[in-house]
Amino acid sequence: MKLLSLLLLVTAALGCAATAADLADGIRAIVSDSVITDRQVKISASQSIELLRRRAIDGLITPEMFEQKAAETINDATQALVDRQLIVHDFESSGYKLPETLLEDEIQKRIKEQYGDRMTMIKTLQAEGRTEEKLRQQIREQIMIAALQQKNVSAAVFISPLKIENYYQQHQDQYKMDQVKLRVIELSSSAAATPEGRQKLADDILTKLKEGADFAQMAQVYSTSVSRKENGWLTADGWIDRSGLRKELAGVAFSLAPKQLSPVVVTPDACYLMLVEDKRAGRPLSEVRDEIEKNLLVEERSRLQQKYIKKLRDKTFFRSF
Repeated sequence: MKLLSLLLLVTAALGCAATAADLADGIRAIVSDSVITDRQVKISASQSIELLRRRAIDGLITPEMFEQKAAETINDATQALVDRQLIVHDFESSGYKLPETLLEDEIQKRIKEQYGDRMTMIKTLQAEGRTEEKLRQQIREQIMIAALQQKNVSAAVFISPLKIENYYQQHQDQYKMDQVKLRVIELSSSAAATPEGRQKLADDILTKLKEGADFAQMAQVYSTSVSRKENGWLTADGWIDRSGLRKELAGVAFSLAPKQLSPVVVTPDACYLMLVEDKRAGRPLSEVRDEIEKNLLVEERSRLQQKYIKKLRDKTFFRSF
């Protein structure tokens, strides 16, 4: 497929990602003749670091863990910006040209979808300390990156039926193990300062549940884990196997019948209440074929992306500080 066709294909899927102004206190990396600044890296990582900060404030991670994960997030953000710039450089050095009409169409689409009109866009950008030219360059680079990723990664991916079947056979434990659809209320130290306080609160909640209170609503109110925002679910669809639960919880959860409520489960650091919504045994290939194909697609795209970036690193000057 010609690159122009790829450009036309990928612009429809692009979203708008805010970036920082170029002004910065220092240089984080250099890719060819382009500079990646500390400011760009920090703003790129800001949302993830803010989530870590909230978890630290809530007592879900220690200050030491926060520092470690924040440093890892900064490194990941730097890596991502370097990789993006490598692709932009590849686009430009390969002699590809981005049609101005395509760029202008994408800009007009963004204005309509995200701002409504040009004047609103200008005012919004000014309030954010950004310029229209910077936004234009950002969109230009997004189209370049998406086009070359489509050309070098997505277009090269093919998952055969045989590969899906082999994956299923090699992961029998994953697809044939028992699972429960489980809601959980966790009461950690942020729910009550003492073990006794947590036990009393758990007993009170259990009483309300037995009297007919809705488990999902009680999880939203009382749970101190991520299940609070997910109506008590620990996973996206609620299903979880033994390996996904700590031993004390797994033994109780898998002994419960569907729609059965657990007693209070006490561990040294928390109290738990569980409700098993459903149970199921192993899953046949026909049921998980699409799921396996998606997983293999993600793995293959990741492999090809790493291969592509390595090729760019081998032929492009870059340095991180």
